[in-house]
Amino acid sequence: MRTVTAVSNSDSRVEHVGSKKKTGLRKRLSDMARTVDTFREGRQVPQDLYGRDVPDQTMSLVTDALDKWFALLDNGEFDDSHAAAPVVRDIALTLRSREVLCGDQQVVRLEFESPSGEELPAWAPGMHLDFVLPSGRRRQYSLCGDPSDAHAYTVAVRFIPDGGGGSAEMHALEIGTPVTVTGPRNGFPFVADGRAVFVAGGIGITAILPMVRAARATGMDWYLEYRGRSRESLPFLDEILALDDDRVNVRTDDVDGIASGSELLDRVAGGAVYCCGPPPMIDAVRAAVDGTDATHLYFERFSPPPVRNGVEFEVQLVDSGDVITVGAEQTALQAIREVRPSVAYSCQQGFCGTCRTRVLVGIPEHRETRLTPEEQESEMLICVSRAAGGRIVLDL
Repeated sequence: MRTVTAVSNSDSRVEHVGSKKKTGLRKRLSDMARTVDTFREGRQVPQDLYGRDVPDQTMSLVTDALDKWFALLDNGEFDDSHAAAPVVRDIALTLRSREVLCGDQQVVRLEFESPSGEELPAWAPGMHLDFVLPSGRRRQYSLCGDPSDAHAYTVAVRFIPDGGGGSAEMHALEIGTPVTVTGPRNGFPFVADGRAVFVAGGIGITAILPMVRAARATGMDWYLEYRGRSRESLPFLDEILALDDDRVNVRTDDVDGIASGSELLDRVAGGAVYCCGPPPMIDAVRAAVDGTDATHLYFERFSPPPVRNGVEFEVQLVDSGDVITVGAEQTALQAIREVRPSVAYSCQQGFCGTCRTRVLVGIPEHRETRLTPEEQESEMLICVSRAAGGRIVLDL
């Protein structure tokens, strides 16, 4: 009797579980059907080989089977905690604070925040922002604040009287002024490992300083060579002088003269070199680095790379018909701006694409790597590129 009861109880228990399975299966099939419907919303079925709006039967069967299979894998649910963060293109910011950084009053630190106070996308040393200023100008500035501060982006800007107006506009921003940025983006990656020698010239310290902070925090073997015209012109000088004395060398042109590449790199003992500054400094470091035992060289410049051994050529602007002579040591942009100051440009390094221009006649001499070979057949980045001679006609 007990055995029968036990069996009866067991049968009842099995039946109960089986009932749950049936109910769960029906729910899962229903969820699957709803998921499949969402897959099909907005799907466009191409015409058949004869141009008729008749779906291919084989493809329909395959697609239907795949839809159901993926719906079963999804189990009718989606957990967004496993999804990647959304790609942020443009971010609205407002200026939160402004501070003069050096004795000559020519560098200001600008701190921006979200108008709503929300957290900003994360960044790492070496990253920069593309600013769209109220005038419409686009300019790039390195992030130089604290990456752990998720509520602020900080940049430092040197005023350049003949720099095209971007720095003047940044300096004139008032607290609360709205701007739009794109990024953060990284064209100057930092690897926090091993040994590193940092070489910074003037405002180039904005890209280097977050790397130095990270190197200290991770216990790297590092050294900083910081150069500038005078101590009055050097931003962040107080912070840098407060770092380890045996790891920092601050020298200025007015006292110590202009350093050679070998002098800038005399503390290299393996590891990577990170350099950011004016073109002559970068050129000196690039020329000298092969004479050291550095394993890598990373550099970022804030002005166009110099043109050497060029040939004079002509640029014709199709809208006005103006013919402009481009000197042997000029980029196309430099010459065009003398006639048309409003021409769009930004990075002057051939990576942002703001100055991308269609070439109607002629063959450009490309000095960038952003455009694909196909794009280079009909377009050029006038901020760095030229022509090998003769005349090119641009859609400007």
